Amino acid sequence: MLLLAAALDAAQPVPSASPSPAPAPTRRALPSPLDPLFDGGGGAEFDGPTIGVPADTGFRIYGWVDPGIEESTSHYSNYPLTYDDVPNRVQMDQAVLRFDKLPDTVQTDHIDWGFRLTGLYGVDYRWTTQQGILSNQLLLRNQTNGFDPVEAYGVVYFPHIGQGTTLEIGRYISPPDIEAQLAPENFLYTHSLMFDFDSYTQTGFLFATKLSNYWTIEYAIDWGEDIAPWDGSAHFPTGMLLARYVSHSNRNSVLFGQNSMSLGSRNGQNFTTYTNGYYINPTTGAQMPMIWGHDNLQQTNVTWTHVFNPGFQNQFEAYYLYEYNAYIGGTINNYNVATGGPVYLGAGGGPGAFLPGLSSATGLVDYLEYKFSPKDFVSFRTDYINDPRGERSGFATAYGSLTLGVTHRFSNVFMIRPEIRTEKAFRAGVTPYDNGTKAYQNTFGMDAILNYGNP
Repeated sequence: MLLLAAALDAAQPVPSASPSPAPAPTRRALPSPLDPLFDGGGGAEFDGPTIGVPADTGFRIYGWVDPGIEESTSHYSNYPLTYDDVPNRVQMDQAVLRFDKLPDTVQTDHIDWGFRLTGLYGVDYRWTTQQGILSNQLLLRNQTNGFDPVEAYGVVYFPHIGQGTTLEIGRYISPPDIEAQLAPENFLYTHSLMFDFDSYTQTGFLFATKLSNYWTIEYAIDWGEDIAPWDGSAHFPTGMLLARYVSHSNRNSVLFGQNSMSLGSRNGQNFTTYTNGYYINPTTGAQMPMIWGHDNLQQTNVTWTHVFNPGFQNQFEAYYLYEYNAYIGGTINNYNVATGGPVYLGAGGGPGAFLPGLSSATGLVDYLEYKFSPKDFVSFRTDYINDPRGERSGFATAYGSLTLGVTHRFSNVFMIRPEIRTEKAFRAGVTPYDNGTKAYQNTFGMDAILNYGNP
C-alpha cells in the first residue's frame, strides 16, 4: 500500500510557481522586404507608414552633418538641380539636430504617444522653407544658408482603431515621395527634377490607419503645401487621402492617392496673393506695395516598388500637379524686388508673369538599386518633368536627367555618396541652367553623412 501511495503521489502534476508570460511580439507586420544596408540610405521598408514595425521608443537626441560638393559645368548656379544649387564649392547641405520619442506601435494594449522636433541648418533650407516660419531668410533676403524647423509634431498611437492608428499634429514631411527632405533617407546625393517642385512639408492633422498587413491608409486635414496656418496664403481645409497596398508575396507595394486637394469651391485651388510692406520703385521713386504669394498645389501621386530580392529593387513614381491663376516660377521671392538686381540661385525678382487659368506639371522618376557588396549599393535614376507654362520652374519646357551613384557605408554612423549626373531642357531656345544661360548641365557630386547622438 505504501508503494501504491507513493506511485500515485509521483503521478500528480507539480504546480508552477508562476505562469510563464507570453513572449512580447517583436514585429506586427510583414517581414522587412529589403536588405538592412538600404536602411538609412532610402529605407528598408516599403514607402508609407510603419505601424507594427519595432522602433526605439525611448527619448533620443541625435542628428547628422552632411557636407558636400557639386562640380558642375555651370559657374553661377546649378538650379534647377536639387538641392545642390551652389556650383563648384564645398557647402554644408544639412546640419541637423533632432529630439524625438516614438510610440510603440507593436503593442496593442494601450494608447502611446511621442513627438519629433527637427532643426535643419544649411543650404538645403532653401527647399524645405515653409512660408510664414522664418521664411524671410529665403523669400526676402535670399540667404545661401539658413535655418528651418523642418519637423515639429506630436504623435498619438491608438491600438484599437483598425489594427493601429497614429495621429501626427503639427508640421510633418509630406508622405508620398520616394525621396525625402532629410539626407540619410535618400538613395542619392541630389534629388530628381520632379522632386524640386512638389510638396515638401504640411502642417495639420495626419492620420495613418493599418487595416491589415496588406492595406494601410493615410488621411489628413491641413493648411496647404509648405505654408504656415497663420500666413496669408494658407488654404484650410486642404485634404489628403493615400492608400498603400502590399502584395501577399511581399515583393510589390503601391502607394497612391491625393496628396493635396483644396476642399470647397474651385477658388480654393487658386494661387493666393496679398500685400504686406512697401518698397521704393528705383525708377519712379514711388512707394509701392510689396506683393507676396504662394503656390496652392493640387497633387496626385502614385509610387510602385518592386523587390527582385532583398538586395535588388526598383521604384517608380509619377505625379500630376495643378493650380489656377498662378505666376511663372511659382511662390513669390521678393529678393532684389526694389533694385531689380539679378536672380540668385534661381530665386528673386518678385512676381513672375501672371498665368491665367490652369497651370499643370507632370513628373516621372525611376530608381534602380542594387547591393553589390556588404557595404555598397549602386543607384541609377531617370527622371522627367513637363512644366509647359513655366509655373513650377520659371521656364516653359520639359526637363530630363540621368544620375548614377554609389552609397558606401564605412560604418553605421558614416557614409559617402559619389554620383555623376547629366540633365537637359528639351524645348528649343529655352535655357534654364547657369542663371538662364544654358540648356543643359553636367555634374559630379559627393556628400558625406556623419551621424551623431543616439538614433
